[in-house]
Amino acid sequence: SPAWVVAHSKDAPGYNLELINRIRLGVKKSEWKDLIVKIGHSEKDLEPVLPTSISSMQKKSVYGKETSERIYELAKLYSLGYEVFDSELSFKQWLKSPSKSLGGKKPFDLLDSSLGFQVIESEIIRIQFNVYS
Repeated sequence: SPAWVVAHSKDAPGYNLELINRIRLGVKKSEWKDLIVKIGHSEKDLEPVLPTSISSMQKKSVYGKETSERIYELAKLYSLGYEVFDSELSFKQWLKSPSKSLGGKKPFDLLDSSLGFQVIESEIIRIQFNVYS
């Protein structure tokens, strides 16, 4: 499940292959619910970053590949953020705060695309290693 990603090290052998396999199988609705509880958000909070509406998601028991991939991207990002920031709250506040290095945009607002996830992940890694742009 996506909550598995938050709890397991990305350095574990076979981690990325396991992630690809889980995306292909699709995220179950119950796994999505577990993730939003684990990261402390509501579905409504996360709807802007998902490729489908919450009402569409509620009609399915297993999500398609695109939605599943976005859910795993969220899980990976939160796992990294929780590892790098002092607290979960600090990470969530950072996501919602305008960033000078992102041209004044809030990191969360860029999470509606895979490229946005890559940009935000790079920002978190820069913070982790104290490299500022």
